[in-house]
Amino acid sequence: MVYDEPGRAAPAEVPAAVLENVFDDPAQGEPGRDRIGVHVAWELVLLVALAALAYLLWREDPDALRGDGLRRLLVDAVALGLLVLAAGLSLRTAAVNLAVGPVAVAAALHFAEQGDRGMPVALVPALVAAALGGLALAWAVVVLHVPGWAASLAAAAGVIVWIERRKLPVPVQADYDPRANASYLFAGFAAVAVLAGAFGAIRAVRRLVGRFRPVADPARRRGVVAALVTAGALIASTVLAMLAGVLVAANATGPLVPTSGLDWTVLAVGVAMLAGTSAYGRRGGIFGTLLAVGLVVVYLAWAAEFGAPVDRWAVGGAALGAGLLVTRLVETFGRPRAAGGEPADPVPVRDGAISSGWSLPRPGETRDWTPALPERTHTDTPPDPWETPRWEADPPRWDTDNR
Repeated sequence: MVYDEPGRAAPAEVPAAVLENVFDDPAQGEPGRDRIGVHVAWELVLLVALAALAYLLWREDPDALRGDGLRRLLVDAVALGLLVLAAGLSLRTAAVNLAVGPVAVAAALHFAEQGDRGMPVALVPALVAAALGGLALAWAVVVLHVPGWAASLAAAAGVIVWIERRKLPVPVQADYDPRANASYLFAGFAAVAVLAGAFGAIRAVRRLVGRFRPVADPARRRGVVAALVTAGALIASTVLAMLAGVLVAANATGPLVPTSGLDWTVLAVGVAMLAGTSAYGRRGGIFGTLLAVGLVVVYLAWAAEFGAPVDRWAVGGAALGAGLLVTRLVETFGRPRAAGGEPADPVPVRDGAISSGWSLPRPGETRDWTPALPERTHTDTPPDPWETPRWEADPPRWDTDNR
């Protein structure tokens, strides 16, 4: 430490990276701006794969990409896209909602049964039930502070019990045909997906959405703001899953077969991770959701022509496996860089930290200090207490002969 005056330290030069991140809360993870380059590179790969599959589909079945075939394909993309948005939104908040698939199947069955009574009668009860169910799930996750996958799996089991009450296929009785507005529906989905990804790339928004992501002990509560954001994401994801189920029923060509819906969950979570959303939460791309949904929908249409696997379990499992590799790439190359150029390490929350996130200094961190007492030199030798004369060598005066 440099001293410009006796007893007063001169201010040291602070790196620019430190000044930029001085208001970052270490309790919320790595300080600094996440790197987006890895998402851009991966989205270019998805774009090339989508273009190649679309060309193969056009070469084998041109009718699939024009007229009624294109409108049906767009509605399928919107239905899957809403489900992927639901899974991706909960993933970004580090509280994945595994009940999106069963919720979509339950909403599809309800819409198929009640659709002939009008859209308000068919949609409003399903919307209310989805909002209340999402609220109950959010309460369990943020109030009890339990993992989202565990709470949502319990919620999925409850929805499956309701689905299993129907043993026979349910014919679709609704008069609503979404293919008439397929282009508008797809444009709306694309706008929501891209705008949500763009806002999620903003540093403040990304840190806000990812506040529930643990940085130390996963059982430690993350605060009121993190709880509110996560609760809103879980409610919104449940409602989006319900809307996806309505589109699945409205676009169906035959009766709906009651299933557990967990295959839809695997597909939705797998496509969301394939799009670049981290399985740990917080990080995600901009165009990834739109490109990944288009890639899977075009593949399913192409595979139906060649007899390739189109089972949702198979496609979802493959997407989930690839998504795990994408998560590793995103977490490795998407972390903020520290002042020295290396990825910043997360700052754990220690006991005794102030509520704002800034921790108290640990004992022993201060190296330069002024001693309270002056230092002794090697010439200073303390007197030996045993050698100090305490009695006079001569006899006392009253013992002399002159007393």
